Amino acid sequence: MFTSRLDQWKHARAFIEDFCRGASVARDACLKANLVIEELFLNTVKHGHRGGSDAPVWIRLTANDGQVSLTYEDRAPPFNPFARATREMLEALAETRREGGLGVLLAHGLTASAEYAYLYGRNRIQLTLA
Repeated sequence: MFTSRLDQWKHARAFIEDFCRGASVARDACLKANLVIEELFLNTVKHGHRGGSDAPVWIRLTANDGQVSLTYEDRAPPFNPFARATREMLEALAETRREGGLGVLLAHGLTASAEYAYLYGRNRIQLTLA
């Protein structure tokens, strides 16, 4: 668990890297996990909590046969970055936008599956990396 603050990202990144080492996850899979979680985490801080909050972010990682799965939860307002409508909107805006949204598109390309739910005041994203 980490607080929704930019300075906490370095701790979350260390957690991911420690997990990858301990679970003998291949370097490319670890880099994908890091990139996807970074995008989710920074979106929580910047957009969900408008620059930061003491609200928690939960990250759970598992590895099975070289494939990394993760569950990411936060208490930001409901937002599904993997919804079809969100992806279509970001793709339509990609050529005119200078900042923001492109990381979500990249994260889409790195996932084999994605599920979203808003439960008990939490966004819950469950992903399996491609």
